[in-house]
Amino acid sequence: MTQEYAYEERPRRRGRKVLVTLVVLLLVLGGLLVVADRVAAGVAERAITDQVRQEVAKQGAQSSPPSVEVGGFPFLTQVLDGRYERISIGMTDVRASVQGDAVTLPKLDVDARNVTASLDTIRSGQGEVVAETVNGTGTISYESLAALLDREGLTLGERDGRLAVTAPVNILGQRLTVNGTADVTVGEQGEVALRFKDLAAEGLPNVPLARTLLNNYAQSISIDVPLPDLPFQLAVREVRPLPEGLAVTADAKNVPINAAT
Repeated sequence: MTQEYAYEERPRRRGRKVLVTLVVLLLVLGGLLVVADRVAAGVAERAITDQVRQEVAKQGAQSSPPSVEVGGFPFLTQVLDGRYERISIGMTDVRASVQGDAVTLPKLDVDARNVTASLDTIRSGQGEVVAETVNGTGTISYESLAALLDREGLTLGERDGRLAVTAPVNILGQRLTVNGTADVTVGEQGEVALRFKDLAAEGLPNVPLARTLLNNYAQSISIDVPLPDLPFQLAVREVRPLPEGLAVTADAKNVPINAAT
């Protein structure tokens, strides 16, 4: 009986060892495939980073080195298919000159969806990489806007979801502090329209001339701010005040996201 029992156990143990070995090999192979997939994605991300840097330079703008992330997994199957789920591009300190004045976007995030690029384009670097939709979100610093208004001591910020202004003003020989808010809209050419209304100043003399001078000041700082050309043909759709700056939302369709080669 003992010999028969030992004979039966030996094949079972051998079968378990084979099964464990196969599982280990599959795990190792899976890990290697994941590593290879991420390495390939990293190569693509570096290539797109270079293209984005060229695209920004073509617009006459400057920024810190962009960060690029290729979304979707696995990456290699997307390469073979020639279609990528998402490419995210992040840029900081985007600067451009608008009519001689510097406009700064501390942050610009671009999200490209359903990106098409042939395997030959990826391999050779020639040809277009086209995104079906591109959405961009960025901020304009209040310091940049205040510099464009060019009024000594004027500061801008957000108050209850609106663009707020505080500034010292001389009215009828008195130094007063003006406070108020502005309507912010997007113009037909993509410019940001600032319209300051209902400004108030504590201690304002109760005479018509004082109110007229305050209204004149409101008109003088109500301007259209032309934004720099955004990369990837992005068109501004919405602008709204946030604590960190004026938030800009832009989008575009069927856009090449690589510079012409």
